[in-house]
Amino acid sequence: MSAQTQDKLMLDTEDGTAPQPDCGQLFKGFFILGLTGFGGVLPMARHMLVDKRRWLTGDQFTELLGLCQFLPGGNIINLSVALGMEFRGLRGALSAILGLILAPTICVVLLGLVYARYQNEPLVEHLFAGMAAAAAGLLLSTGLKMLAPLRGKWLQLALVAAGVIAIAGFRIPMLQVMLVLAPVSIFICARSKF
Repeated sequence: MSAQTQDKLMLDTEDGTAPQPDCGQLFKGFFILGLTGFGGVLPMARHMLVDKRRWLTGDQFTELLGLCQFLPGGNIINLSVALGMEFRGLRGALSAILGLILAPTICVVLLGLVYARYQNEPLVEHLFAGMAAAAAGLLLSTGLKMLAPLRGKWLQLALVAAGVIAIAGFRIPMLQVMLVLAPVSIFICARSKF
């Protein structure tokens, strides 16, 4: 076994995650995520937090994202604040959120200026249509990865299906669906642990 592999194994915790990041690592991780995450960062956030940096397990990511989706505001913004707060308190939360929003804020201002000038050009219209399709594909891919921890948990999968049908099929607002399904889901998960 190489020295690099031994060092890597020594850094791992019991659950397979890496040691908790410091404020600088939180800022850098979320800065890169914010810089590279055009069209929706949820798939990239999962990849960074679970696969690449191993700050969370797949189950931890799914649970934290579930909480962040229930809170008002953007899911990834909520996720960065919650994760920073968990690892390094208020300083960690500020580091993560500033890292996440700094690059996109600068890019959006600059792109807004360009878009205001060229918004009626056919090439620009096609570009945005193509980016919307790619973002939908990334979101679907992440949704499927998030279902993996629920394999064999038929009641939880039934709740997922009920949520999708209610929102996509019946066009019930997401807040109303969450207000009904979240308590049911919590009850089911609590009972299954006993």
